[in-house]
Amino acid sequence: MVSVPLHRLLLVHAHPDDETLTTGGTIARYAAAPDTAVTLVTCTLGEQGEVIPPTLALLGPDHADQLGGHRIGELADACAALGLRDHRFLGGAGRWRDSGMVLAGHGVRAGLPDVLHPRAFAAPAAFDEQVDALVAVLDEVRPQVVLSYGADGGYGHPDHIRAHDITAAATARVPGVRKRYATAVSCSALATGLAALPTDPGLPFRLPGPDELPSVPDALITTRIDVRAHRCARIAAMQAHRTQISVHASGAPIAYAMSNGVAQPLLDIEEFVLVEGSSEPDEQAETDLFAGVDP
Repeated sequence: MVSVPLHRLLLVHAHPDDETLTTGGTIARYAAAPDTAVTLVTCTLGEQGEVIPPTLALLGPDHADQLGGHRIGELADACAALGLRDHRFLGGAGRWRDSGMVLAGHGVRAGLPDVLHPRAFAAPAAFDEQVDALVAVLDEVRPQVVLSYGADGGYGHPDHIRAHDITAAATARVPGVRKRYATAVSCSALATGLAALPTDPGLPFRLPGPDELPSVPDALITTRIDVRAHRCARIAAMQAHRTQISVHASGAPIAYAMSNGVAQPLLDIEEFVLVEGSSEPDEQAETDLFAGVDP
């Protein structure tokens, strides 16, 4: 008889690197916890990502269009750095393609492209099949806690929004899911992290303008996970995603940037919003995703 771990966490992310950027420390923390299973579901291969290293630029969608295959390897290395042993691509590797995005206003706000690839993850006709595929994983893993994005996908990316939508629909069909969370960064945490960056004269990225990076009001944050103990694993996972993330880790504070070269701080607390379920009463902020969850 196969024993079922006491605690079971499942994360749904849109592209390779999303798991590391917003939940890397949380993955590492729970992957190292006793009697705890962590499962990551990635919905696309990130084929439309912009490539940072010039030596790999020809992998991109406008050239060889081999970036997705390359990012499978990057994701595997990142998962190994975080100690994650159970990873699946929704529907199998390459079943749905990165939809891409267009800039939609100030900062990093994203919108849906006018033309979608036939296999685009955000395609309207794909929704039901995607929900069914995620339900199959949920039925197998039986997580008590599920983690994905908020309704706006964090910054409007159509694939993040679709990941939220299918996660909400799938968890509604599967009994046993006690709590569902969305990733977030509070205004105060982001401001504090950014304020520390100018003290590093060697920072190779530009500082963001006001409200250029997404954040949410502090009052929305329900859960704060301390991931300081897993900083090295997070940095290694970011460095594994070398086509997408540049890391400045020569000292403290640690910063990173995407292809736009905008500096972001590596925060020691990962924050979340509880969107379904309840936690232990009388707590101002949870410090454990499984708080209030009976085995």
